[in-house]
Amino acid sequence: MTTTDTVSHVPVQPRDKTMGMPRHHMLIFACLFVFMLVAPFLLYPIFLMKVMCFALFAAAFNLLLGFGGLLSFGHAAYFGSASYISAHAAKVWGLTPELAILCGTGTALVLGIVIGSLAIRRQGIYFAMVTLAFAQMVYFFSLQAEFTGGEDGIQAVPRGELFGLLNIQPDRVLYYFVLAITFGGVLAIYRIIHSPFGQVLKAIRENEPRSISLGYHVNRYKLAVFVISATFAGLAGATKALVFQLASLTDVYWTMSGEVVLMTLLGGMGTVFGPLLGAGIIVAMQNYFASFGAWVTVMQGVIFVLGVLLFREGIVGVIAQRIKKPL
Repeated sequence: MTTTDTVSHVPVQPRDKTMGMPRHHMLIFACLFVFMLVAPFLLYPIFLMKVMCFALFAAAFNLLLGFGGLLSFGHAAYFGSASYISAHAAKVWGLTPELAILCGTGTALVLGIVIGSLAIRRQGIYFAMVTLAFAQMVYFFSLQAEFTGGEDGIQAVPRGELFGLLNIQPDRVLYYFVLAITFGGVLAIYRIIHSPFGQVLKAIRENEPRSISLGYHVNRYKLAVFVISATFAGLAGATKALVFQLASLTDVYWTMSGEVVLMTLLGGMGTVFGPLLGAGIIVAMQNYFASFGAWVTVMQGVIFVLGVLLFREGIVGVIAQRIKKPL
C-alpha cells in the first residue's frame, strides 16, 4: 500500500528496506564488485587502481555538479593537494598508509571549507571562475613550495604497512585496499544522494528561489556539498599518490579539473554510474592510446564531441532513459 503526504496529497511509496536502494542498483553494484574482485588476475592491477581512483574522483565531482548544480573548474586543487600531503606524510613523516591518506583527505576538507565559503557567494560562470582561480593558486604554491619537490614532485613514496601489520607493497595486495576505499567512497556518495540532504540539493538545483522561499538555507547546503565533494576528491588523490608512489604537478594542473568534467559529462551527469563509466573510458584511452602521444588529447576531444552529439544526457543517462529506470 501507499501512504499519502498530508501536505501535498501526493502518494508516497514506502521506503525500500535496503536504505532505499532499488534492486537493479544493488545488482549493478554486486556485479561490479564481483568483477573487480577477479579483475587483477585478468588485467594490469596498476591500470585498474588508476581507474578506481579516477572513478571516485568523478563520482565526487558529480555530486557537486550533477546533484548540487555547481560547476567547479578547480577540483584538481583538492585532488592534487591531498596527493602531495599524503605522499609527504608517508615519505617524510613515516606515517602508515591509512594515516597518510587521512592526512591528505583532511587537507582537502579544510581547503574545501576555505575555498567553498568564498566561492558559493557567486553563481554560474562567476562561481566556476572563482574555483579555477583558487585552483591556479594551489598550482603555483605547489610549484614553488619546497616540500612538494617543484617540477620533480614527490617520488618514491613508500606504500608501507597497513595499520602497521599488512604489507601493501605488492600491487595485488594494494589493489584490494584501493578497491575497499573506492567502493566505500562510492557507496557513501550514493547514500548522500538518496538521503533527505540529497533531495534538498536536487530541489536547490532545479529551483533555487523556491527552495529559499521554503525556508532552506541554500548557501549552507551549497557549502556542505562543496566540502563533501572536495573531501572525496581528496580521498581519491591521496590514494592515487600511494598507487603510483608519486605526487606531481599534473595532479594540481587545470587540465586535471578538465578531465574530471569530461569524465562526468561523457558518462552521464546526475547519474550514479555515469561518472564511473566515464572515468573508465578516459583512463583506458590514456593507457591504451599512449603511443599516439599528443594525439590522445585530440582523440579525447573528438570522443567528447561525439558523446555530446549522440548521448546528450551522457552514455548512462541515455541508457537510463531507454530502460526507464534511474542509473
